[in-house]
Amino acid sequence: MIEAHQLTKRYGDKTAVDDISFTIAPGSVTGFLGPNGAGKSTTMRMIMGLDRPTSGTVTVNGMAYARHRAPLREVGALLDAKAVHTGRSARSHLRTMAATHNIPAARVDEVIEMTGLATVARKRVGGFSLGMGQRLGIASAMLGDPRTLILDEPVNGLDPEGVQWVRRLVRSLADEGRTVFLSSHLMSEMAQTADQLLVIGRGRIIAAGPVQQVIDSVSAAAVRVRSPRATELAALLEADGAAVTSSAPGALELRGIDAERVGELACAHGIALHELSPRSASLEEAYMTLTQDAVEYRSDGTATAPTAPKGENR
Repeated sequence: MIEAHQLTKRYGDKTAVDDISFTIAPGSVTGFLGPNGAGKSTTMRMIMGLDRPTSGTVTVNGMAYARHRAPLREVGALLDAKAVHTGRSARSHLRTMAATHNIPAARVDEVIEMTGLATVARKRVGGFSLGMGQRLGIASAMLGDPRTLILDEPVNGLDPEGVQWVRRLVRSLADEGRTVFLSSHLMSEMAQTADQLLVIGRGRIIAAGPVQQVIDSVSAAAVRVRSPRATELAALLEADGAAVTSSAPGALELRGIDAERVGELACAHGIALHELSPRSASLEEAYMTLTQDAVEYRSDGTATAPTAPKGENR
């Protein structure tokens, strides 16, 4: 379990993390989302004791990371896959880490096999591809068989097979009752992997909760309808309180009404329907809505002004 209470980090006059509180519970995968510069990496570094909070506290499994007598057995982290001596082999790197905690060599071999590094284990890390470096970082995080995993962009550089492997791995770890906290910019992957979300912007929490709850909080479900009498149907639906837009002749996009009600109205007036499809908003759509005022620089190169967060800290 990871618990943060009023956690704040300032660098001079810049506040990177601003009075955030949260709990990452075991037994689920929690996705950590936010634009570049939102404070994600700083938060993860404070959890790992690499940055000291300006104020507030953060604990892992009941105490600060630095107070654990055998931290690799409590917390495994991948924060920077490149933080490895490039002249060492993958096996040498892992055996060096293992020696600090009296972890047996058999466990080194186990994580090498687990992460698909067996064929390159004796090669120098400096010659690794980005994907192989990520696999080594995950092997390092898993070395102590920890109760808590903290993974920053773990699928970065991985091919589709590797991405699926990471998804299966983190899901299996959560199913074993471990705490899994990971960040990613791949919304489609996060939607398939995470149970819970923590969304941060400009150093403050702007949304937290189960994935679908976060999506529903900002993006109302829609219904798509196609009918040869779309214009007539649109008038009936608007009179019933629905918001109606048309993307093509004969096609309607509806909000504020569910598919069952649409079907009832159409049936009552003898209107044939060629399509009636409920449509949920995607995580990407919800994320873009949540963070639209929290992006430091837009794609057109203009800076955005700070605004109050859309939700309370949790």
